[in-house]
Amino acid sequence: MLIRIKTEVPLPRSILLEQLPTYSGMDHSQPSEPHGIELLRDPLRNRGTAYAPEERIGLGLEGLLPAGVESLAQQTARALGNVRSKSTPMEKYLYLRSLQDENETLFYRTVVDNLEELLPIVYTPTVGQACIEWSRNCLRPRGLYISYRQRGRIAQVLARSAQPPVGIVVVTDGSRILGLGDLGANGMGIPIGKLALYTACAGIPPQLCLPVLLDAGCDNDALLRDPMYLGERQRRLTGAAYDELVDELVAAVGSVLPGAVLQFEDFSNAHAFGLLERYRKRLCCFNDDIQGTGAMGLAGLYSSGRITGRRLAGERILFMGAGEACLGIGAMVTAGLVHEGLLPEEARRRCLFFDSRGAVVAARADLSPQKRAVAQEREPPSDPLAAIEAFRPTVLIGACSKSGAFSREMIEAMARVNDRPVILALSNPTSRSECNAHDAYTWSQGRAIFASGSAFEPVTFGSRTQVPAQANNCYVFPGLGLGLLASGATEATDEMLVAAARQLAAEVTHADLEQGRIFPPAARMRAVAASVATVVAAIAYERGLATSPHKGNLRQEIAAFMYEPRYPESGH
Repeated sequence: MLIRIKTEVPLPRSILLEQLPTYSGMDHSQPSEPHGIELLRDPLRNRGTAYAPEERIGLGLEGLLPAGVESLAQQTARALGNVRSKSTPMEKYLYLRSLQDENETLFYRTVVDNLEELLPIVYTPTVGQACIEWSRNCLRPRGLYISYRQRGRIAQVLARSAQPPVGIVVVTDGSRILGLGDLGANGMGIPIGKLALYTACAGIPPQLCLPVLLDAGCDNDALLRDPMYLGERQRRLTGAAYDELVDELVAAVGSVLPGAVLQFEDFSNAHAFGLLERYRKRLCCFNDDIQGTGAMGLAGLYSSGRITGRRLAGERILFMGAGEACLGIGAMVTAGLVHEGLLPEEARRRCLFFDSRGAVVAARADLSPQKRAVAQEREPPSDPLAAIEAFRPTVLIGACSKSGAFSREMIEAMARVNDRPVILALSNPTSRSECNAHDAYTWSQGRAIFASGSAFEPVTFGSRTQVPAQANNCYVFPGLGLGLLASGATEATDEMLVAAARQLAAEVTHADLEQGRIFPPAARMRAVAASVATVVAAIAYERGLATSPHKGNLRQEIAAFMYEPRYPESGH
């Protein structure tokens, strides 16, 4: 993908920028630059039909393109028309992935100009089906597949295969893909999709993005029996063998790609919390399922409070689920409550969790360390409905990947004990949502404040039409990553995440709230990311965690860094 750099503004992370080519000033006469068919096969440089006649002569493209010369706007119109001509979301996804592999500038121009329409195709909910079918579709290779077979030489593989500079690395081991479970190597669709959002929503140049699939095996019997499956055909590594594999990968990222931000994505509960604690002080890293989801959920409570009139300290939250997402939100809510003056133990008492075995209470002997830390000293309610009656929550949050987990009786009970109940059904894809928007509004007599992990259409109840917001991590992690990258932060702290949540909530307008939206529309995501990045970077500088210099106007410097998909001036 071609980028333009404003050289009068110092760009962040000098270690990366020394290697970052200014593509708008490329000298195509240099033999190191691709010509002819090789140029058309380079998605970062290819402009397709936008090459002018004189450029085609100099670049050896005569005869390789039709005679017509198009502007980027004309190419974008054709691409969008092709997307809309496809009959299913999966067909649209495959078309866009092929376009990304052919011409990244055109791909990102199309997505950036149509964020509201295309984000559900590029990422959730469509990416879930894309991962299920990953081995069968097997598009052009993108990113790195690191296998346990490369133990002892992961750094060499990374150095040989990863084209510097790299600023953001998203890695998954495929063990817990969305709400779909263990998809092994098929999980590569997740880091590819996440990094596409980093570029589309936060303007991180695509050549700074590296998706990685850590193939430690797979425990999905159906995949292991599938002759089309392309991952390692063995049971997952466990114990010391698994830990050593991850240790080697993280060490390789730190040594081969110094200054890169590492994002852990869709690791199972068995490993996610431990990995975060093990590495968060060693290099700049975060877990989006825990911390990104936590900040997003906290932002939703700040926003909904502007409708209900309740402060965060007035909320009581019932969680359906006690995995990474719910525990991450609980941790961020606790941090927010402590910021408002509550003691940590008081803050934790405002969050009651249910897992697959019932309420998370101190009397249970089967709790993991993460669950034991949030267990309440109370008699366990018999079921979620009884918990609503006894605990009287103001907020119901679900991330348990169980369709229908929010029953009619539960929503009606929430509406009985609250004038404006907040209902967040966060599981995705759509087939795993705890309830849909229509049911949440109907069962609460139109009084619920609803948001969901997957998008739902507006719902009319009585004389009012409400627009449910999509509660998606892409409101947080792109801006968080951009702020960390821009400042050269050495650590992603909880303070940064709480600040990101507050800033995200501040981006919700009064017009949004009047429609029932507690998150901004997707069309404003780039502005949201710039705002989030600014507060994150500001904390890095205030706390002495930043390594990149800046001139004083942080927001302008971040805006100048953000990639805008367009061709060089010589192109159309």
